[in-house]
Amino acid sequence: MNNQMRITAIVGSYRKGGVVDTVIDEILNASRAEGAEVTKIYLVDKHIEFCTNCRSCTQQKGKKRGECPIADDMSTILDEIEQSDAIVLGSPMNFGTVTAVMKRFIERLICFAYWPWGMNAPKQRNKRKEKRAVVVASSAAPAFIARLSTQMVGLLKKAASLLGAKTIGVLFIGLAAGKQQQPIGERTRKKARRLGKKLASTHH
Repeated sequence: MNNQMRITAIVGSYRKGGVVDTVIDEILNASRAEGAEVTKIYLVDKHIEFCTNCRSCTQQKGKKRGECPIADDMSTILDEIEQSDAIVLGSPMNFGTVTAVMKRFIERLICFAYWPWGMNAPKQRNKRKEKRAVVVASSAAPAFIARLSTQMVGLLKKAASLLGAKTIGVLFIGLAAGKQQQPIGERTRKKARRLGKKLASTHH
């Protein structure tokens, strides 16, 4: 199949096999069942340096992402995402927001903005959203309370937008820290599979 959908998931969890990871697996399995080619990247397995705010990447003109002078795994990850049709971004809540590894990844997305010296604020290079995204988050608190007290969903959606994706679904799992190896509920599993199917569908 030449026009096979490609989906890349970015996992910002520290624990493999945890709630966020399991939910992302359900999404990807449903996408794969629809014929999509899926890739999962654990940020903890990658070498991603802190953004140093040198702004070198933001000085370059044009719609293409600016080049970062730091030599690590970030450009390979972004190449993978840019070649994908859809993305999944997932993180558990730590101290009221995304994990430090996910935040580190998000801060490096400044390369998708044009921000020459002297300009007050950065401008997104390319506002076209040709990809689709699903955002996954979890919290120890009940989902309703947690979503009111955090901006992490907005942050993940903003990251998806910078990566050229329109968020078509959010899966926020509350009460996610009851056990060390907590299984996900049936409703969550069904919603994850539904979103995976939606991500892989060829109709926008």
